Amino acid sequence: MVRVKLTVAYDGTNYCGWQIQNNGITIEEVLNRELSGLLGEDIHIIGASRTDSGVHALGNVAVFDTATRIPPDKLSFALNQRLPEDIVITDSCQVADNFHPRYCDTIKTYEYKIWNDRFPNPTVRLYSKFVYFHIDIERMQEAAAYLIGEHDFKSFCSPRTQVESTVRNVTDIQFTKEGSMITMRICGTGFLYNMVRIIMGTLLKCGMGMYEPSYVQEILLAKDRSKAGPTAEARGLTLVGIEYLK
Repeated sequence: MVRVKLTVAYDGTNYCGWQIQNNGITIEEVLNRELSGLLGEDIHIIGASRTDSGVHALGNVAVFDTATRIPPDKLSFALNQRLPEDIVITDSCQVADNFHPRYCDTIKTYEYKIWNDRFPNPTVRLYSKFVYFHIDIERMQEAAAYLIGEHDFKSFCSPRTQVESTVRNVTDIQFTKEGSMITMRICGTGFLYNMVRIIMGTLLKCGMGMYEPSYVQEILLAKDRSKAGPTAEARGLTLVGIEYLK
């Protein structure tokens, strides 16, 4: 048996997230089905990040064990022949038998995109949030500075979150604008359920002048979800990649 790591890119529009559930098809379900058919084994992958319904990815990670004789680096080519066009394996390789994608030190990078213009752009509607109000990204950048570092992000996660600790370390947040597209790029060692989308919804309030940037610090200290902004739509969020630290 060997353990194989997959790097997975997908358009999450037509899926109910990563993790298998009863209310619709998921990325995990499709990968299990197609790997099992390809290898003639009962395959159950383990994913690094359980992205929500509608969230996209360029570099999610999954592992599985197999007895196949297909070289691990060739599995990506074979599997892509069976997958729908909105899921692509961009890399496959063998890893140590004890490698677990969720129990390693990592830096995860997400991007959230906002189309800021008078009218929506139909070509980016599935991958960005549309906002027609003026957005000041300098105010958003100022507000984001309060989130950098290790903090208790209880105010920035769903009340349904079931974790032992809501302390997380955000290593960087940067805003850029190209034409009408605003992009927030956020990096951290881990994120809570809906954390990135709630951060985006809160910082957007700052960019629109509804919150002062310094109010973000008050939200952090309150440790109360009701103090933060709304949860931004899933469609604007993409898991860009996961860097595994030595």
